[in-house]
Amino acid sequence: MTKVARIHAEDGASARVADPHIGLDPPVWRSNAQYYAFLSYSHKDEDLADWLHHELERFQVPRALAGKLTANGVIPKRLTPVFRDRHELAAAKDLGEEIEAALAASQYLLVLCSPDAAKSHWTNAEIETFKRTRPDGCVLAAIVAGDPFASDIKGHEGEECFPPALRQKFDRRGRATGKRAEPLAADLRDTGDGRRMGFLKLVAGMLGVGLDELVQRDTMRRQRRLAWLSAASLAGMVITSSLALFALQARDEARDQRREAESLVSFMLGDLKDKLEPIGRLDALDGVGRRVLSYYSKQDAADLSDASLLQRARALSLTAEVAYLRGDLDTAQRLYLQAMSGTAEAVHRSPDDPKRLFDHAQNVFWMGELARLRGRSGPAEAAFREYKRLADLMVSIEPDNLKWRMETQYAAINLGIVLYNQRRFAEAARHFQGALRPMESLAAIDSGNTEYQKELSNLLAWLADTKQSEGQLDQAIAIRERQLAFLHRLAASGTADVELGEKLIPAHTGLAILLATRGQAERGIEQLRLAVAEADRLIPIEPANTAWKVRAAQARLELGKTLLSLGRNEEAAKEIRIGCDLTTGLRARGPNVAKSLTLETACLAMRSRLALASGANAEASVLAERALASARTERSGDPIADRYSVAAAYRLLGDVRQRAGDREAARVAWDAGLSKLPQGVVERPRELVVRTELLKRLGRIEEARVLTEKLDSIGYQSVG
Repeated sequence: MTKVARIHAEDGASARVADPHIGLDPPVWRSNAQYYAFLSYSHKDEDLADWLHHELERFQVPRALAGKLTANGVIPKRLTPVFRDRHELAAAKDLGEEIEAALAASQYLLVLCSPDAAKSHWTNAEIETFKRTRPDGCVLAAIVAGDPFASDIKGHEGEECFPPALRQKFDRRGRATGKRAEPLAADLRDTGDGRRMGFLKLVAGMLGVGLDELVQRDTMRRQRRLAWLSAASLAGMVITSSLALFALQARDEARDQRREAESLVSFMLGDLKDKLEPIGRLDALDGVGRRVLSYYSKQDAADLSDASLLQRARALSLTAEVAYLRGDLDTAQRLYLQAMSGTAEAVHRSPDDPKRLFDHAQNVFWMGELARLRGRSGPAEAAFREYKRLADLMVSIEPDNLKWRMETQYAAINLGIVLYNQRRFAEAARHFQGALRPMESLAAIDSGNTEYQKELSNLLAWLADTKQSEGQLDQAIAIRERQLAFLHRLAASGTADVELGEKLIPAHTGLAILLATRGQAERGIEQLRLAVAEADRLIPIEPANTAWKVRAAQARLELGKTLLSLGRNEEAAKEIRIGCDLTTGLRARGPNVAKSLTLETACLAMRSRLALASGANAEASVLAERALASARTERSGDPIADRYSVAAAYRLLGDVRQRAGDREAARVAWDAGLSKLPQGVVERPRELVVRTELLKRLGRIEEARVLTEKLDSIGYQSVG
């Protein structure tokens, strides 16, 4: 994986996944293509069109490449047929309809670019027609005369070789945007790539392979042909030469097979992963990682090359991250440890390689993150400090590398998260605010990098949670609103990435909680319904993604609690039921999922309150007892917060007993709850509410009054 999300706000962020699956289907339009390419050109460039058409149709794809899966689909054996508009439609009755049909049936559009082509209405119309149906690409330019974008230079307009439609982008609806496009271009002129190299560049673009790889294989094929010709001419050395050639061929074939396998592994962990990752396909991602690991399991790790060692480590990281997203933290930790061992060895072999340091840093981060999620603050801090050391080392080696500079900001934020978990909220806020401006600058420099944008959203989530914990509610609301506006701008830009949707769920939920605590429950309900709608959209995409289901359950239960506080019991019951069903499904996935959740406690508590509101005291009592038992066993990763959860469960149990008329039993429960609360710790506002309510119920009014005044001073109102 190229990058992981390192920031996980309490209400907010979550980790990214990694790799794709080898069974990726080719583009839909390809299955209907009748022509491999459509050749568009000006009549004045007909001689060159003849040459290019002939070369394309006689070109044989190297055997080692044919059938290989690339980002452009499965590589064919031949690049045929190639359609030529003026050559093949001379007898057509309806020229316009025929051309449009041929364009629609072509996989690629090749444009011979020259000043004559740039002025050709016909050529421009063909490009427009093609781009309307496939605005994202599949157009390749072959420069035969003139210069690209010369029309931008005053006095050189006549030298322009790109037709107008080639020079601008088209949106997803097939409309010209006026924004400048940079088509893949080969320069066939002697002063450029030359005909042979330019031709191979066009072919590489269509096949989706590197030019070097294609050139190498083309050269090898020519060399083999010459070798056979030479062997045939040496009659006296037929046997010897044949044997020598056979040995060379066997060696080359073995080398080709290994290169092909390594290339496939690289593709699976690179382009294919990047295509599947944004759409949230955990099954596909897991399949890719396991297939790569199966390949490397047949080889001795000690004998692996540096590149193979790193690819094996990336595959381990990929399968570890899938396990994390499925809630299996034990498996994730085991796999990350193996991956970290591999990247540590790679760094040992080449300690000054920043790319190896980067790969190793990702695994170090995840070990810290898993420790943090389990409430192990010490190991988490140690891992995050090592992560920062590695990031600083990367920057010292390549100071101008934007990616490495961003890593240092992630490291600073992770240390802020450790401080947050240690309840050192003011220090954590300083870390987050200190990282905010540099991250905004780096994200603005590389505005097309969605990872940077998502990480900036995570930082805003953490900063909002920290301000909320400090009692600065209005600041927290403003930051949450800023985060949501930022995420919606990203989504509106056309970025098809499920992680944006995942981040919208806790962002809306977090803002809703803040609004409710400021007495704006109705506005909070609106935000929670938006969170629920986003969760309902995401879950069908990848039903195995427990992270999404956790977000969905949190939003549903929070919505139910808010509705219940307003007396809208019937609506609340519906949301609580759905939230509890999600929680039950998560529980069924095993204890490793349940360890990191407090959802079951929340579910049982909500159901108990519903029963109490409807007068079903016996049912409310049973559910309150179960909520207490759940609170005693579940772990959130914050041991202090878990104690407040237990105390809140005792408070509910006492309320149920009092409603049943057993005042003494109620007092026993409230006393037990108060005894669970820690002393001498910094309390969040919602934790102050638990202490205050218990003191009130026990008749300790003066102590409760002091805390009530503190809550009133920050404008905090309890909900439920």
